[in-house]
Amino acid sequence: MKKNDPRYRNFVQILREELVPAMGCTEPIAIAYGAAKAREVLGCLPESIRVEASGNIIKNVKSVVVPNTGGLKGIEAAAAAGAVAGDAGKILEVISQVTDVQKSEIRGYLDSRDVTVAPAEGDVIFDIILTLTAGTDTVRLRIADYHTNIILIEKNGETLLKGGAVAAAGNAAGLTDRSCLEVEAIMDFVETMDVDDVREMVQRQVDYNYAIAQEGMSGDWGANIGKVLREHYGEDVKIRARYMAAAGSDARMSGCEMPVIIVSGSGNQGITASVPVVEYAKELGTDLETMLRAVALSDLLTIHMKTGIGRLSAYCGAVSAGCGAGAAIAYLNGGGFREVAHTLVNALATVSGMICDGAKPSCAAKIAAAVDAGILGYNMFRSSQQFRGGEGIVAKGVEATISNIGRLGRFGMRETDREIIRIMTGV
Repeated sequence: MKKNDPRYRNFVQILREELVPAMGCTEPIAIAYGAAKAREVLGCLPESIRVEASGNIIKNVKSVVVPNTGGLKGIEAAAAAGAVAGDAGKILEVISQVTDVQKSEIRGYLDSRDVTVAPAEGDVIFDIILTLTAGTDTVRLRIADYHTNIILIEKNGETLLKGGAVAAAGNAAGLTDRSCLEVEAIMDFVETMDVDDVREMVQRQVDYNYAIAQEGMSGDWGANIGKVLREHYGEDVKIRARYMAAAGSDARMSGCEMPVIIVSGSGNQGITASVPVVEYAKELGTDLETMLRAVALSDLLTIHMKTGIGRLSAYCGAVSAGCGAGAAIAYLNGGGFREVAHTLVNALATVSGMICDGAKPSCAAKIAAAVDAGILGYNMFRSSQQFRGGEGIVAKGVEATISNIGRLGRFGMRETDREIIRIMTGV
């Protein structure tokens, strides 16, 4: 693919939009970001905060530790952290520099001020509306569609910013059109690109995400899935790929204050798409340039699969990233389009349908299962085995299968999503 091909520029820009740093699970961090920005507009610490959130936001914030809060969980903690100690200029690293004094202030704020949570009206999957009040002043801020997409700011009824309606599937407002993403085109781009065009952002992903994986293996985080895998399954590269990715999630879901580079709005997906690929590259003695191409391949495949599903769904996002990692492992082993396509189809047929029941320690175990499915998908191809079109949700051709997965995740699992939220909230 030549540099003057519009798709080339799009692929680079998509990676630039997606591979951004975040500290903590991105849904509570989006709330903290919104609260910090609203407080900035309000001009003082609010006397009260009201958070209206869509069901998927409530689901993903309920059980995860908000970093730099001393172990607090939930929407109230995220909103208070952003309002009390957030720096909106740092975006998804909004609470990365909270002092010990500020941690105490966050707890004190929750004890003494009114922070309320209510379901958002309507059926927008990703929706956060924050209302901050101090005296006679009120600021209302809305984030929709993805984590940093502020579409409305009002102060005392005056509109200061209006970003338009929530975008249609796959074409999120302000983001590069993802319709150019196809497996064959992604392979063409990755094999021919000037690595310097993506080097800085992909290398940062490798550095950040591998570092938190190492922390997960050395510290005591969550259910320690990474350590359990190593203890009971050994040190083979197939296991290392799983346990290192799981360990990154172990740490991240339990409040580790190290940043990660996200993919499709998710740190867990960013870890899953990169860490297993790095582990295989180390095992194979792969040169740096090829490893960066492989990680970029995994990222773009993950984004492609997630585009049809949407940012938030009852369909576990780790599945797409684990399948993308498996395909990138096929590439590291000398595979081309055929190997990558068959790996994806085999892996998607194996593990699609794993549910997302919010961010919490068990995400690490799901990541391990997704990476295992990706590796199995490649090994099936190596053994001349495959799942064929017409078998279940598998269709003839990788793009048709990915389309079916998008349909399943976005539409087919809507009622599943509602039931999960009802179970989690006790309704």
